[in-house]
Amino acid sequence: MPAQDGEGRDGPARRFDDDLAGLDPHDPEARAFAEHLDRMERSGSKATVEGMLRGVDDFAQSANRAQGHRRMVAVSLVSLMLFGVLFTVYNAVAFVLETFLR
Repeated sequence: MPAQDGEGRDGPARRFDDDLAGLDPHDPEARAFAEHLDRMERSGSKATVEGMLRGVDDFAQSANRAQGHRRMVAVSLVSLMLFGVLFTVYNAVAFVLETFLR
């Protein structure tokens, strides 16, 4: 597996040789911009489990960086999704128990 920690030729470190030549690779803002460029160019199929999980990971990373009302919207969205899942599981378990205990 290729290294992606700045020592190899993949990931954000590669950017400093190609696209971001002249910027300091140890500058946190420059590294964040290089990671942003990598995310923007990454094209993966969203029709696979791995693609969907990558999308969830991108959403979680963005939500962790968000502040103010954007973070509140992200937390509200996740809370609504969890409520929907819990409600569905509760109804499924209630249906199964009602069916077998009659």
